[in-house]
Amino acid sequence: MEGVLRNNKIVRHNAGAAAGTTTITPTAGIDMQGFNTVAFLVLIGTVTSTGVPSIKLQQSDDDGVADGYSDLEGSAFAVTDADNDEVIAVEVIRPTKRYVKCLVLRTTANVVLDGILAILGGAQSLPVTQPATINGKEVFVSPAEGTA
Repeated sequence: MEGVLRNNKIVRHNAGAAAGTTTITPTAGIDMQGFNTVAFLVLIGTVTSTGVPSIKLQQSDDDGVADGYSDLEGSAFAVTDADNDEVIAVEVIRPTKRYVKCLVLRTTANVVLDGILAILGGAQSLPVTQPATINGKEVFVSPAEGTA
């Protein structure tokens, strides 16, 4: 049976961050073991008029322990102040290393980050078990109309 919650794993990659100009680097990468693809949803908040935020992806064999994170070629994506309250989506299919992370670079003026979600897909084993941080994991198949 198809379904987002049955076939994909959803991970909160990074919490929101108040207005600032520092780079946001998630503490841990997304473990790709058992998955073929990861899509990052970067929720951009308010971008000050001269803010120059961007995102980029990095990968590592061991979550940065002995193999430091390296940029993925061509993964940088520029955002402008016209992108207030928008979602930037970027996906990596079959990365060459086990761990992937998404960084938000904030320069020049304040940028608010509402958070980063990672959706892992192409699971090698179904159904996918969601992490404990995902609440409300109900799935309805062809529900009848009535009281919710």
